Amino acid sequence: MSSTTQIDSDVALMMEQPSWKKTKLSLERPYKDDKGERIPVLLDIAPDGVQVFEPQQDPTKLLGENLRRIFIERGVDFFERQDALGATGDLSIPQALDTKDDKVESDQQEEGVSKAHMNPEELFKMRMEIMPQLFTALGEMTHARELLSLLLASSAPTDPSPIPALPSSTLTASIVTKPSPIPSVDAFNAQLTIGGKDEALRKASSIFKAAANNLERSRLRGQRYWVDALKTRRANWGLVPAPLPFGAPTGKGADKTSKDFFVSFGLEESPAHFRRRAVGHMTTYETASHVLVFPHRQRVRLQVSLILTDSNGLLRTASNSITGLSDASLEDSLKIAQREMVEEELFSVLIKEASTLPTASARVAERLIVIDAAQGMELKFELVDGDAVNAQESNKSDERLSATCNLIYFALQGLLLSLHASQKSQRLSSANTQHVPSVFPNKAPLLQPIIDLLQYQVFCDRIRVELDKMVSALLKAGVPSSLRFDAVGESGHQLVEHFVANETARRIGGEALLRIDVRQTLRLTFLSPSSLTAHLPQATLPIASIPQLVQLLSDEVERCLLNRLCEVGLQVCERVGATWFVDFVSGKAVGRWEGNILNFRVIFDKDFAIHSSAYRLNRASHQLSLLETYTPETSVSLVAWLQELLEKTILES
Repeated sequence: MSSTTQIDSDVALMMEQPSWKKTKLSLERPYKDDKGERIPVLLDIAPDGVQVFEPQQDPTKLLGENLRRIFIERGVDFFERQDALGATGDLSIPQALDTKDDKVESDQQEEGVSKAHMNPEELFKMRMEIMPQLFTALGEMTHARELLSLLLASSAPTDPSPIPALPSSTLTASIVTKPSPIPSVDAFNAQLTIGGKDEALRKASSIFKAAANNLERSRLRGQRYWVDALKTRRANWGLVPAPLPFGAPTGKGADKTSKDFFVSFGLEESPAHFRRRAVGHMTTYETASHVLVFPHRQRVRLQVSLILTDSNGLLRTASNSITGLSDASLEDSLKIAQREMVEEELFSVLIKEASTLPTASARVAERLIVIDAAQGMELKFELVDGDAVNAQESNKSDERLSATCNLIYFALQGLLLSLHASQKSQRLSSANTQHVPSVFPNKAPLLQPIIDLLQYQVFCDRIRVELDKMVSALLKAGVPSSLRFDAVGESGHQLVEHFVANETARRIGGEALLRIDVRQTLRLTFLSPSSLTAHLPQATLPIASIPQLVQLLSDEVERCLLNRLCEVGLQVCERVGATWFVDFVSGKAVGRWEGNILNFRVIFDKDFAIHSSAYRLNRASHQLSLLETYTPETSVSLVAWLQELLEKTILES
């Protein structure tokens, strides 16, 4: 009962298996494809790619040919002989045993069948009997062949033969002489011999000529080798001894003198792995254009790009201009290789400093650094293929932005040299244990000055935009005004000193002077990266944000305009004895004369457009009534509008 239950469980388990486990593949060769068509048998493939298939045969025709071959090869009475053979029996063909016979007959038939086949012992015995006879026959045939070859090879009958003489009745020999050649054939053979010798002589002469040319080229190459070495030394490039070749003896007493030199073009204070890569050697073989061989040159250049996004959402992109030199001469090839190595060192330093910037975020890849330098500005450093850069033209879409990229590119090289100089001074003064640095070293000596410069540029541009809005609003209102804006007040020499100075002294400053109505001035000073100070007649105020600057400009310009309105009111209303003053608490200009009190207010909108309103005070009800309003769309200036309004009011009173 238990076995039956186990079998049922196995059958149920097999039924529960997935369908792909139940798939069975036939071992028969497929003769039809998925569409049911016959698959042809490939016989051969021709050299031109044509496939040769087995021709399709008719089964009926094939069966007829096979039957015809039976009658042709085995006779017409083949089937009759087969029937007779089955009736009489054949001792050479084993017959089927009858299971109904007794045991004696079956044993005899088994012995007859077994005698028809040989066992391994009988086969081995037959082999031992036949092999000696075969070896004897082989020796006799070999002896006869050697004897015949000796007889045929003997040309002179007088020479003694090591082979004993045989009786003449057994074997005889005859001497055959080669007939003389035909004269024409003899002449042809002579021509062939002479032509072969001439060809051999010509080949030998060409070999000697090629060897002589190689020797001359080697001599000229060696002479040029030392001439180029002297030129390199005269140009003040460093020559260092080359290391010993691989496998050279280095033990005691061995000759360790260098047999060659390398040209070193790396910077003195560069890291060791850059100095090891900044080497080249003279060529000892023919080259197409390069005079020097640089085994570690990667042919990449540093590209500095700026991406600006303005207030309208438009992108402006520019990059530095990468100048390519032809490396056909010795000096140019060294300059290009040195520039590439310096740029690779710059990029490695920038990668280390990008993660330590306190005022900007950075994204670093293997050959790309993207820094969010300021609002709407991205600074990108990228190692690009030098050959591709030389082939394509530089992006000149924005000349001002491209000039900024060039400034950053060359400033980085100066900052790298300054970094090397500071490292050298620290290394030389490391022996002095009493020396303690007064300030902490800057974590980003290359990137931080560039980021400060870009942030200062964006900061100055935003200030300039606000000041230009105020100037345009004043000019539109008919108030004469001017602006003098100096973003960088230092000279070029002072600017370079600021770059190489320490962190506290590395600050750039400028000023802006706004003159209103050719009378009053507003002076603003700014310091990198984003410090702004307003110098007023009463005080000096630090400004921390752009809205604070906008409010300060509005208040100062409003005060200037109210004073100007009072002056115009005194000139117009002089004959009626009017009194004009400015109420700074309420922010209005007040004019009084007999029976009239006028109030004027000046208002700025978000675009610094000037609006003014004139009110008259009713003495009986003590209420203000609006007389007229000035807007930027008014065809006259603010001063002319005030003059017309006052004259009209005086005439009405």
